[in-house]
Formats: sequence, structure tokens, C-alpha cells
Amino acid sequence: METARLRMVRTGQWSDEQHMGRRWPVGCVALEVTQRCNLDCTLCYLSENAEAIRDLPLAELFRRIETIALMYGPNTDVQITGGDPTLRKREDLVAIVRHIRAHRMRPTLFTNGIRATRDLLGELAAAGLVDVAFHVDMTQRRAGYASEAELNAVRRDYIRRARGLGLAIMFNTTVFGGNFHELEALAAFFLTVSDDVSFASFQLQADTGRGTGGERPQIISPDSVADALRAGVGADLSFGIPGTGHRNCNRYAMALVCNGRAYDFYRDRQLVKPLLAATAGVVVDRQHRWRAVRAFAAWALRHPGYLPLLSRLGWRHMWRMRRDLVAARGRLTKISFFIHNFMSACQLERERVDACVFMAATADGPISMCLHNARRDDFVLAPIRMDVGAATRFWNPVNGRVQHDGGMGPPPSAAPRQAKGRARRAVARR
Repeated sequence: METARLRMVRTGQWSDEQHMGRRWPVGCVALEVTQRCNLDCTLCYLSENAEAIRDLPLAELFRRIETIALMYGPNTDVQITGGDPTLRKREDLVAIVRHIRAHRMRPTLFTNGIRATRDLLGELAAAGLVDVAFHVDMTQRRAGYASEAELNAVRRDYIRRARGLGLAIMFNTTVFGGNFHELEALAAFFLTVSDDVSFASFQLQADTGRGTGGERPQIISPDSVADALRAGVGADLSFGIPGTGHRNCNRYAMALVCNGRAYDFYRDRQLVKPLLAATAGVVVDRQHRWRAVRAFAAWALRHPGYLPLLSRLGWRHMWRMRRDLVAARGRLTKISFFIHNFMSACQLERERVDACVFMAATADGPISMCLHNARRDDFVLAPIRMDVGAATRFWNPVNGRVQHDGGMGPPPSAAPRQAKGRARRAVARR
């Protein structure tokens, strides 16, 4: 935790509202369990060589999980991602989830949802999965869907698959020139499903990998996306409270939802600031909202000096929502909105890399995701050292074999039918 705090201080991001270095030592760590995917997104972050790379052995993934636990400790969020992780064997996914939970961390499945059946999600939930994050947007070019509004049918289907399994349901959306004009309507949609969906993340277009979408239009920025989300939910959400790392990278806001209307949870900033710092040690249960409420209530009973402040904040919220609370018979939900401003591979900023809260697991330990994307082939193509008894061997990611030396041999080459993104366009020109 102290290392994270010092990073925030060094990069000028430390404040009374900063959670990095206060509530958690890292935002999350991405564990890429495969480089393969069953979609070909126009803004894909994967390498052009991804389809030719074999899946990492379970032993190496377990070692990376143990490294994450050693570095960041219990309750660290570990994203099981790829590629699409559902392309791995089912028993592998279950084992990965169990290994993460065995180290008292919180596993999240990041998937496009195509192969994430209810049966699979149920088995993973039983193994200890905490969240499922579905990535759905127009960059994926799903057949038969011409807008984000039409893709809401896919989102509703995915919600039905995960509902009732004890999983926190999240959605990821890439914001690009082709859907920016739909953000207001999409935010309004997420408001209507806040009974089930607890988190909606919006990731700004960035040229990082094999995608063909290029650089983002000037109109797209963290500020313009925040404004669109505010307009969509009809509330002046306080993006940036609490702080989540570097302000130019991440913006967070939370809305209380009552009778279909949104209310900014962090509106009373001067009341919230001392509470954010004081409750930094409270562990939030994302799977069971009332458990989270009870955890904060238990904290308040142990710290009675904060009860007047809590009462004042609570009454202010209740007064603003009074008519909707009556109409909804007291029923209240919440949804969090997150804006992630990835950097393009050729436009990395040292300060933002140093302040990164979104890490990627590598053979040498976690590093900034933006830096990982910019140098992806250096990591995914490197032979993996595997100690077998007293002998040292190397696993080759191109052929999947264990060999005596760390040489790569011939460069990887995906079959023409497997080529995606820029590689597919190059094949088409031949």
C-alpha cells in the first residue's frame, strides 16, 4: 500500500479523495489466459501474432497468480482475460478461478459472452468467481446489429444468463467515432438495468494493437464522455470522486437509482471526503449489496464519532430522493460508471505509466497495461522459464513445446484463415 501511495505522491495524484494507496495497492491485474479470440474487433489491443501463440501452461498461470498475491495481498481484483478466456478448456478456467480464490483474491471473468453460457458461468461461480464483465459494442461487428441500441438485446441476454448466480454483472464498452453519438442512450439503458448491472466501464478508443480503427477523433475525451454519461442518466455525476489513479487515465462516478431516476452519490463532496479516507479499510462485497451495506454499518458502530456525519449525508440523500423513495416504496439500487482513457502505443506518457492502477501480469511480474500493449510481442512471444526438478527448461509460446534453451526459432505466422485485424488486411492485399 505504501508503494502505491508514494507513486501517487510522486506523480502528483495524491489527495484526500485518492483511493490508490489508501483503499487498495492496485486497481486490478489482468491475467491473460489466452491470446486467441472469436471476434475481430476494429480496435483490438492484441498482437498481430496472437492467433499463432499457444495458451500459457496452467503452471505458469498459477505462478503469476501467486506473484500477484505476494505483491498486492488479499482482495486484489484479478481479471481473467485474453483474447477471450472462454476459448480455454472449461476445466482450465475452473482451476484458474479456484487458484485465485485460494489466494484470497477476487476473480473476474472478462469475456465477449459468446461462449459464456449460463451453465459455464454457474460452474465458475461455484468455483469462486466474483464478477463477470461482458464486452459488447459496435467495434466487434456482430452480425445483424447495426447500432448500440440494437446490441442492447445482446446485453439483456447476457444479463439473463448471469442473473441469480451470485455474480456482480458488469459491462465494458469501447468508445469510438462510430458510437460516441449513442453514449447518452447507452447510459440511459444501463440505468434501466441497474437492478442487475452494478458497473459500466467505457474505454476510449486507442491505437494499441492489431486493430484497424486508428486514432480516436478529437471529440472523444474523458470530459466529453463524462458529459455524455451525465446527460444520459439525467444527473450531474461527480466523476473523479473518489480518485482512482491518474486523473488523465481514470474517472469514476456512482449513481443511486430510485424509481428510474439517478442521483449523484458523491454530490456532497465536503461530507464525503472525510468518509472516503476513514472507511478505506472496509472491504466491499460486490456480489451481495446488502453485505456491503452491513460492512459499512458495522464500521460506523465501531466509529461512533462519524455517526453525525453519516446521518447528515444520509438525510440529504433521502430528502433529494423523497418523492421517488415513496413511489418506489423505498427500493434503491446503485450503478457505477467508469471511464478508462487508454494511451495509444506510440503516445505513452511516463507519468501516467508510473501512476498506473491497471496492470497486466507478465512472466516478470505485473506492469502497466498501456506499456504492456505497446510492447506486447516482447512479452507474449518470450519463452517462459520452467524449472523441472533440478533442470531449467523453456516453454516456447509458438509451438507449445518445452525445450532446453530459450531460443524462439522461426517467427510465428498464423494461417491466412486465422489472420485478424491488420494481418488480415495484409493477407487480402497479397
